[in-house]
This record gives sequence, structure tokens and C-alpha cells, in this order.
Amino acid sequence: MTATRRARLKLQNQLKSPVSFSGQGLHSGAAVCMHVSPAELGHGIWFLRTDVTDRDARVPALWDAVTASRLCTVVENAEGVSVSTIEHLMAALAGCGIHHALIKIDGPEVPILDGSSAPFVAGFLRAGLEELEAPVRAIRVLKTVEVQDGLAVARLEPAEMLEIDFRISFSERAIGTQVRRLNLANGAFVRELSNSRTFCRQSDVVSMREAGLALGGTLENAVVFDGDSVLSPGGLRHADEPVRHKMLDALGDLALAGGPILGRYTGDRAGHALTNRLLRELFADPTAWCEVDCGPQTLGKLPGVGVHSGDLPTLWG
Repeated sequence: MTATRRARLKLQNQLKSPVSFSGQGLHSGAAVCMHVSPAELGHGIWFLRTDVTDRDARVPALWDAVTASRLCTVVENAEGVSVSTIEHLMAALAGCGIHHALIKIDGPEVPILDGSSAPFVAGFLRAGLEELEAPVRAIRVLKTVEVQDGLAVARLEPAEMLEIDFRISFSERAIGTQVRRLNLANGAFVRELSNSRTFCRQSDVVSMREAGLALGGTLENAVVFDGDSVLSPGGLRHADEPVRHKMLDALGDLALAGGPILGRYTGDRAGHALTNRLLRELFADPTAWCEVDCGPQTLGKLPGVGVHSGDLPTLWG
């Protein structure tokens, strides 16, 4: 690729060096080690279950590999090998502009770490990024697509860059109704959303554990609300941390599209399953989207563009 053409296009990125993370799975409670490594051009994002040796252990991080899951996002291959709770990691990859990676993991669930994407972002930015000789291929939304489940709604509509508009409403007074809109361009994810933690109500904790879920959940890796109170030590990182975390989840789930999205996502009480249904609805209609090479007109409009290590001190603010 000539220098002139390089200047006209936004190039794809990979990590300069591998990054390792270890911790517990949020739902399984099992210890897990994970290594995120650079991958060659055309690879995309794939998981490799290193504890699985009797069948294909590679699992694609793509929308059509998602299986039904209410509390987290799970991807599974044709051999029945799965990786769960991938949304915070996927948000970090998208938010840092990483397009190719091989994620080696020795268990079925991504470590929850502090319950946000911030530790992943910190690791990626410290490792640094390397440009590859190919333009980023973005998915441009051409017409509005919407899905609904009761009161919950998720929608994608045309826009020049990725925007997320989210609304939540909970009976817990400490959460209540929260609304936030954010343009994800120029590193906004890292600064505004990446340190927002997963959350739940105290009343949900007992029922989840009775169902064999949230076995690795603690007050340090999730924000727990009870009526007017925030039970987690130190309180909230943002006054509206819950809606910010839902936006973080949405970015992670949208990253399974296989490329950055140019469009406006609106979620009203939406969750992982509904966002995946939305992607399936989008890709089922070839007139609703197209792929575009990211040139000067989209430079700076993608999540990850403009992110640098100087953002790191603000991650846990």
C-alpha cells in the first residue's frame, strides 16, 4: 500500500505484544487465565479454549455464534465449545480499535476482574497497537431496524458515527430511571464508559445463586443496590454508573457484528439477548446495511481512534 493511500484510509490494528489476565468467572466462580495475542491480517477475533483437546476448541466472536443467554453473552462453535461473559472484553477490544486477536483461555468464562472493561483497556494500551496494511471495513446502517420484547426495545438507525442512546428504569430508588447518550468517537468509550461496573439488586443475588449463577460475584466486582443503598465499598464511580455500564455492554455486543458500526443504537431496557436479536435482524436484510472502507470522512468517528495511554489515569476515577 502506498504512503498516499495509507494516509487516505483508517488502517486496521492488532496488539504489539500479548497481554494476560487472570481471575474468576462471574457466574461460574472458577479460576481462569486468559492471554490476548496479536493475530495476522484477516484473522478477526477468535477464542481458543486451551482446556479443550477432544474437539475443535476455536470459537468465533461473531453475532451468529451467540447462543441464548439472559445475564451475559455466550458464543459457541459447532462442536458445542463455548465461552461466556465476553461482553466487557469485546467492548474493550472495540473501544481500543483492535480488529484482530487470538484469545487463549483455559476455561469457559472470561474473568470478571473488577466488573468493568477498564482492566482490559489498561492492558491493551500498555501493550500498544500496531497498524496493519489494510483499511478498516465498517458496517454502515442504511435504514432503521428495531426489535422489541415487552417493554424492552433495541434499535439501529443511520448515523455518521456510532452513537449509543440508552435508558434504564428500576424500582430500586438508588438506581431509578437513568438516560444517557454518547458519541463513541475519538476515545469516548475509554474516558466515559470503560470503568463502569456490572450491577445488580440485592434481591437478585439470592435468586441467581440458587440458579447456580453469580458464584464469582462479590461487592468488589459488581455494584450491588438495595433500596436506597449502594452496598459496594466506595460507592459509585459515576452517579449514573448503571446506565453507563449498560452502554458498555451494548458496545461489546455490537462488536460481534464483525466490524465497527456506523449508526445510532438506541436501547430502552435492552439486554444482551435483545441486542443480538437486533444484529440478526439487521444482517437478515441486505438493504439495511453495507460495508465501507474507512477513509478521511470516517477518520476519528470510530471507537478506538484517538485513544492513548494518557487516558489511563482517569479509568478508575
